[in-house]
Amino acid sequence: MAFEPPPRLVRALGETAPAQDAWLAELPATAERAVAERELTVERVQVPGGRSSLVVLVRRTDGTPAVLKLAPPRARPGSERAALVRWAGLGAVQLLEAGAAEGALLLERLHPDVSVRSLPEAKALLEAAGTLRRLWVEPPADHVFETVAGRTGRQAAAMRVGADADPEVAPLVDAALAAREDLLAAPPEHRLLHGTFRQSKVLSGERMPWLAVGPDPVVGECAFDLARLVRDRVEDLIATPSGAAVVRRRIKRLAESLETDQDRLRGWTLFRAVESGVRALRVGRPKDAELLLEFAGWL
Repeated sequence: MAFEPPPRLVRALGETAPAQDAWLAELPATAERAVAERELTVERVQVPGGRSSLVVLVRRTDGTPAVLKLAPPRARPGSERAALVRWAGLGAVQLLEAGAAEGALLLERLHPDVSVRSLPEAKALLEAAGTLRRLWVEPPADHVFETVAGRTGRQAAAMRVGADADPEVAPLVDAALAAREDLLAAPPEHRLLHGTFRQSKVLSGERMPWLAVGPDPVVGECAFDLARLVRDRVEDLIATPSGAAVVRRRIKRLAESLETDQDRLRGWTLFRAVESGVRALRVGRPKDAELLLEFAGWL
């Protein structure tokens, strides 16, 4: 079988690929090798799939359905593996093998086309928040996960460059960077976080109704993780005349349901929306940038 990466993956990785990166070109051969080593039977490549990895639906030698996920080093598959080991299937997809090779993860098969995003908005937020709560555990004492301070520090540097290149976004960038400084001064807790949590990252399963997939784990305060969920379905929010009021209610509801400080949640939501908007401008996605920066202006 030909393991051609889906167009969405090619576009997404093309935006961030370093010079001379050969991972995409080598991916078909890497996938063939990973399948052969595990004696897997391939059903199909998941399309459109993710934006940072190739997802292949497979069966193991005993007929058990599974997922083979292949990700480039810059997607930190080793960090994802370590987080899945820590969660041990509680709230997250189950890791099916202990070893690691070539950024390959063999995972429990969920229903890839059924996420909580398919539910009505209020129900989707409730189910997503409940799933996220299960993931907020103490990190191992000797963990090697990136920290919120470290990750957002790298992002802040790129945001400053973006503000210099486009003075129109400078006020929002200044506000986001100021919020980050205040938030990092006294974080209220130290937890293992999903890192890139949103409704589409919560899939239907057999073992549990909903399980999280695709973490980019980070250690820090819970409000950072919850912030990305606040702006879910941002295109619908922007299209709604009362969108700003809906966002304020969403922040209040999510903060109360997960016992998170509203002001801290608002601050991280601002930072993450501006960071995503500036990054979208940088890689040539002006429509996405416009939506995200308009959303950030409501905060």
